[in-house]
Amino acid sequence: MTTALLVSIISTAIVYAVSVLYAAVGEIFSQRAGVMNLGLEGIMLMGAVSGYLVAVHRQNLALSMLAVIAVGAILGLVFAFVTVTLQADQTVAGMAMLTFGTGLSGFIGKEVSGVNANLKFESFDLPLLSKIPVIGQSFFHQDILVYAMYIILPLSMIYIYKTRPGMILRSLGENPATLDSVGYNVFALRYAYVVFGCIMTSVSGACVSLSYTNFWSDGMTSGKGWIAVALVVFASWNPLVAVFGALLFGAVSIIGVDIQMYFTAIPSQFFSALPYVATIIALIFTTGNFRKKRSAAPAALCIPYDREER
Repeated sequence: MTTALLVSIISTAIVYAVSVLYAAVGEIFSQRAGVMNLGLEGIMLMGAVSGYLVAVHRQNLALSMLAVIAVGAILGLVFAFVTVTLQADQTVAGMAMLTFGTGLSGFIGKEVSGVNANLKFESFDLPLLSKIPVIGQSFFHQDILVYAMYIILPLSMIYIYKTRPGMILRSLGENPATLDSVGYNVFALRYAYVVFGCIMTSVSGACVSLSYTNFWSDGMTSGKGWIAVALVVFASWNPLVAVFGALLFGAVSIIGVDIQMYFTAIPSQFFSALPYVATIIALIFTTGNFRKKRSAAPAALCIPYDREER
């Protein structure tokens, strides 16, 4: 394998991984707060189409990202209202969000389907770091969304495990009644983390339409939202472990595309399915009962909190 090919595979795998990691990290925060959202795929599609619509009509990436964040926040408020305030079943609410986001994104994206925005996040070198052989051009010749994830990941780890708000977050998913008894507003905190998770998921969608590719098509996230959900479990609700899982799935996806040219007799759908097969295998080995290990899932996950039942 030539150096150029190796660099191409690694750098593309990183971009793919980041397009899933934003959603996975956001969902880790949401689930640690006790709220599971299975509608990530629909939210990603809404983020992808809203960002691309603004890019086409305004030719401004900053405005595109503001639209992406706004859409994520609105969907997050809706989901929080349904699951936290109305205490609806989180699984059902998530599937409703998936259906809603998938359908609405396809409808409002019709006008830009196949339209070239001529605008995307371009890669650029980081001084000095990009000069490191192989690693430099793989990790430090990327776009701003990838570099932002390099910062978000360590900050997430510090926040969850090394700060007082992080301790409160972990308690929120384990025993919200205890937090309520000492004066914390469980409902407000859950709203905040659900909205944050949905904003991150919406940004994941923007990574697909404005970074990983440069177009919009109906259903273009192709199951990345489900991979993000799987990553949360695979990583045992730890953002750092999610990185390795995302890179694994990204590498499998990219290698699957590259080796198609050598196995032309095999249907392309087989190679397209490889990341999802890898996801299932990884989940079996990391969550299967045969491991005889206690699940790391927050104890209060998917359990609506009712102050009257404390």
